Amino acid sequence: MKEVKASAAWVASQASHVFIDSSELEKVVEKTKDAIPKVEWDYEGIHYFDDGPLSIQYLLVLDSLNFCFWPDEELKYDHLALGLKRALEHDKSAFDADRLQKYTGPELREMLKWPRPLPLEDERVRLLHEVGRVLEKNFEGKASNLVESCEKSAVKLVALVTRHFPGFRDHTVYKGHQVFLYKRAQIFVADLWGAFKGQGFGEFSDIGSVTIFADYIVPAVLQHFGVLNYSASLASMVESNSEIGSGTEEEVELRACSIHVVEMMKDLIQIKYGKQVSSVELDLWLWSYGIQLPSLAHHRTLSIYY
Repeated sequence: MKEVKASAAWVASQASHVFIDSSELEKVVEKTKDAIPKVEWDYEGIHYFDDGPLSIQYLLVLDSLNFCFWPDEELKYDHLALGLKRALEHDKSAFDADRLQKYTGPELREMLKWPRPLPLEDERVRLLHEVGRVLEKNFEGKASNLVESCEKSAVKLVALVTRHFPGFRDHTVYKGHQVFLYKRAQIFVADLWGAFKGQGFGEFSDIGSVTIFADYIVPAVLQHFGVLNYSASLASMVESNSEIGSGTEEEVELRACSIHVVEMMKDLIQIKYGKQVSSVELDLWLWSYGIQLPSLAHHRTLSIYY
């Protein structure tokens, strides 16, 4: 994740559409230093968990599809997580590697009990096929083998996921420099860590290396707090719900500056208050705060990465 942090910091230093207000950042840190929640995994609600390898298979499938809900105003992350959970409860072989390679769009809709085409449905099906194909070819069909090969290192697991699964390679080019963001690869690690309570398959000696998971909500919350400020043109696009292209300067700055801001928050909390807070915890707090603001305006980008 050094590349993620370094490239995000570089984007922030060069940004022309998104700007960090350090004084507001200090105010937010002061207000929230004691409000950051501990990560609590949802065991009995929307997620599947059986404390074994099938849980890992579920999480890899979940995070391969965990992107782009906003074009359908009614579709939420909960629909995806719960639909996949019910499918696995009904049929324990639903996510076997050979079956993942055969699903169609209508079959995925049926699995999720969704009445109409999913946003970027063809891409979701393609990524399901990719996960099945790569697991079968390299890991004997089991996501647990992928996790065991990382030697309890979050950094190594992100590297393995992005090396083997092209659909997780969340990077782009900004002003001639490569930028690494890796939202879904990192959230897979965080999901494992949370689900297994940092033990067994979820034990990572370097979980503190993980950054936030740059998406739609986190930049919007940081702007709400005044920590991020937008250029007039970007503010207009966000407020009017205009689509912002994937890989554009505006979109990359929104995500990269969010990553860099939260790294700054972590450092401030450590320096000023002697407290260690992980990016996973900060991300959960920011995201949870954001979804409670029904009028929160966020940027809109059609992307498989978040």
